[in-house]
Amino acid sequence: MRHLAHLALVVADYDEAIRFYVDELNFVLMEDTALSPTKRWVRVSPSADSGCCLLLAKADGEAQQSRVGNQTGGRVFLFLNTDDFWRDYNQYRKNGVQFVRDPVEEPYGTVAVFADLYGNLWDLIQPKV
Repeated sequence: MRHLAHLALVVADYDEAIRFYVDELNFVLMEDTALSPTKRWVRVSPSADSGCCLLLAKADGEAQQSRVGNQTGGRVFLFLNTDDFWRDYNQYRKNGVQFVRDPVEEPYGTVAVFADLYGNLWDLIQPKV
């Protein structure tokens, strides 16, 4: 059996990224292991049992730094499914998360677009059953 385990997300700073994902998006810090004086293995996940994690990878060098916040050329990059759209939408707004597109009802569910701390775009989606 195969499955996606991690998605690397290039970040400017480990600690500020952890604070955003844990404090503002209510993710779980799954692991934070020092690999060297400058490199860490940092995984965050929407829940402890979600299976797939974001691997927060600190940009190293000019080429990687140029990708922080723009890993997909301005398109929505990540899709966060929820079982209660309005609970999470309201909590995220309360936590200071910036929504760049208002909630709409689409054939596939309720969706709004938010930006992470670096500007990467996410869909918050409650799929239709």
